[in-house]
Amino acid sequence: MKTQNHTRFVSRLTRQTLALVLAGGRGSRLYELTDWRAKPAVPFGGKFRIIDFPLSNCINSGIRRIGVLTQYKAHSLIRHLVRGWSRFDSELDEFVEILPASQRAGGEWYLGTADAVYQNLDIMRTHQPEYVLILSGDHIYKMDYGDLIATHAKTRADMTIACLEVPLEEAADAFGVMTVNESGRIIEFNEKPANPAPMPGQPGLCLASMGNYLFNTEFLYEQLIKDADDSKSGHDFGKDIIPSIIEKYQVFAYPFRDMDTGERTYWRDVGTLDAFWEANMELVNVTPELNLYDSSWPILTHQVQLPPAKFVFDREDRRGVAIDSMVSGGCVISGSLVKNSLLFSNVRIHSFGEIHDSVIMPDVEIGRNVRINKAIIDRGCTIEPDMVIGEDPEQDKQRGFRVTEKGIVLVTPDMLNQPTHARR
Repeated sequence: MKTQNHTRFVSRLTRQTLALVLAGGRGSRLYELTDWRAKPAVPFGGKFRIIDFPLSNCINSGIRRIGVLTQYKAHSLIRHLVRGWSRFDSELDEFVEILPASQRAGGEWYLGTADAVYQNLDIMRTHQPEYVLILSGDHIYKMDYGDLIATHAKTRADMTIACLEVPLEEAADAFGVMTVNESGRIIEFNEKPANPAPMPGQPGLCLASMGNYLFNTEFLYEQLIKDADDSKSGHDFGKDIIPSIIEKYQVFAYPFRDMDTGERTYWRDVGTLDAFWEANMELVNVTPELNLYDSSWPILTHQVQLPPAKFVFDREDRRGVAIDSMVSGGCVISGSLVKNSLLFSNVRIHSFGEIHDSVIMPDVEIGRNVRINKAIIDRGCTIEPDMVIGEDPEQDKQRGFRVTEKGIVLVTPDMLNQPTHARR
């Protein structure tokens, strides 16, 4: 159990921390789902956006000075941040500040993760933080950053990297992988190696970077300026800065575990369509690993004022029913069956249809006699009556829908010749 003094210690450290959320990535492996939005702006979990998870982690951890670095097709992301994350008190030095790529240094757009932070050095200096926490804006997880910061201070580290214990076969060609000594100091770092090095005493596991980094502020400034002056650098933390500092400086790993059990905890990279569908489908389980109903660690977001979900008609051939599903506000299920699916807000499903194992994003209208199975239906789609999706892969491909290796079908308004980009 944490003592009051420990809690005050962590609270002081979090108040001295500036968080920077890297939210400029496209997420190209999500294909058409990110044609009109950045990956962190993709809806997730029935009512949230991916960006809401690292932002909520900051607020719940006591970090209330946050910058969000945007670049790729950022309009919907910026709109979401303005509507849902602009309620902080500037007089108390609390803020969520949007930092778009604006060629502040060198006349270039953000060239890499390190360059994105470097181009905002002048803004960082005005806030005078003791620590800078750099976060990836496109992962789903709940994490108390306070313990990370306290551990960093205790070890007197120059930099600390949050990491996961990952099976070797999952880490190959996917993560930055660390080798550590007995004290947790990183002695080797390899970006996406084909053959990851196992952890000492655990031959089936390796330490994989989460893309979350904590720096002593002055040390970060020094390394960013040095990297910016290196014409051969790719200006990336994982590929350039981390490998260049591990021998000379105190760089430690922070394994991300459940603080009560010590076990590996929930974290998802929803960077592919299959992973995105699977992570959403996990939420409709009876006891999902990610608990969105945990009042002690709420996930905050912008919420449109909507009426409750509604289920209408109760005849043998026409009954509005949802089983093992999550249904958001504003939805109307009129005489159709929804099973093992997740419906975002304002979804309208007309009669005599069946929706199975699917993710239906906001503002979708589904006509009569429609059958949908194992699909992702993007925001704003109108599915015409009698359409069948997810039962015949070849037919779905001929229509211009994307079918993944695992048979998940993606349908977007563009594929249906229904451009509704303004509502992203």
